[in-house]
Amino acid sequence: MIEQRLQELAARHLTRYLTPLHSGTGPLVEIAGRHILLFASNDYLGLAMHPEVVQSAIEATQRYGAGAGAARLISGSLPPHQELESALAQFKGTEAALTFSSGYLANIGTIPALIGRGGLVLADRLSHASLIDGCRLSAAEFRVYRHKDTDHLKSLLTKRRRARRTLIVTDGLFSMDGDLAPLPELSQLAQDYEADLYIDDAHGTGVMGLHGRGTAEHFGIKTDLMFQMGTLGKAFGSSGAYLTGPSTLIRYLMNTSRSFIFTTAPPPSSAAAVTAALRIMQREPERRARLWANRERLFTGLTRLGFNLSSTVTPIIPILVGDAEIALSFAEHLFTEGVYAPAIRPPTVPNATSRVRVTVTSEHTVNHIDQALAAFQRAGQLSGLI
Repeated sequence: MIEQRLQELAARHLTRYLTPLHSGTGPLVEIAGRHILLFASNDYLGLAMHPEVVQSAIEATQRYGAGAGAARLISGSLPPHQELESALAQFKGTEAALTFSSGYLANIGTIPALIGRGGLVLADRLSHASLIDGCRLSAAEFRVYRHKDTDHLKSLLTKRRRARRTLIVTDGLFSMDGDLAPLPELSQLAQDYEADLYIDDAHGTGVMGLHGRGTAEHFGIKTDLMFQMGTLGKAFGSSGAYLTGPSTLIRYLMNTSRSFIFTTAPPPSSAAAVTAALRIMQREPERRARLWANRERLFTGLTRLGFNLSSTVTPIIPILVGDAEIALSFAEHLFTEGVYAPAIRPPTVPNATSRVRVTVTSEHTVNHIDQALAAFQRAGQLSGLI
């Protein structure tokens, strides 16, 4: 049965393979013996290889060991974890923070802790898979509203039973389209209908807002009006995730979130690395300025070439293809031309919406972007996309 399923996936051009990188996170990496321009990394601010970040990880490993040895509630809560949570709470302007080993674990543990049987969860149709799984695990009634369609969401809220516990769930920055959730409208609807709002700001953290605090800062929304989750493996260059909020919320999650309670604590090295990355990000705002300048140069160039782009307003720039086979061919031509930006196919994205998802970082140079644009032009022509 497994072999048959694999054959079915192959026939639909949906088979996935690992692509080992034999160097760091970019922008120039070694793949299969070649030096390739990487336009697929979420290391938006180039902090994963920053000497201060790497050194902090090394020192924490030397002092505390390679692993925490236990769950946080047993004996795995070490000074780097506590220092990171204090730094994150200060950064996000909240009373407290709680860290998880991954964004997936944060979502599947937190959402069921916030709402359960008898409640109602309303999620954006394009919410990340971890959000969808968290909603399903909650045992609450689960409905989706059309992507960013606040009128549809309002109609669902209007039809619910009065005073029914309700949680609205959405990405802040959608990872496959590069667009932003309409947070002002969502926040207002949550207040009007006495619902709670849960934001997955994995790709917004460090990128959006004047100080990089995320999509809530970008829109100027008070942080006490929502539950905020974010990841530490993207703009912060390490791994893990966090929830920020009132100290009562954090104490509650420590006692109810199964993915926190029953998981070995993150390595002290990753926590120390994030704390260092957070310091650098705050003292070097020019990194975010470079990121946005690079984004504009790449986006403008791809638009001029005639590619069909999503309605992105962020450093995630998807080139929409549609057919999975053509998307694979386009990505292969790009690789031949010296650019790695893989094809994204179902089930990661809806059927008939396969794409090449391009991401840019602060560490790409003007020359890198211009080289990439030349490669995109040649690959696009060979694939019949332009």
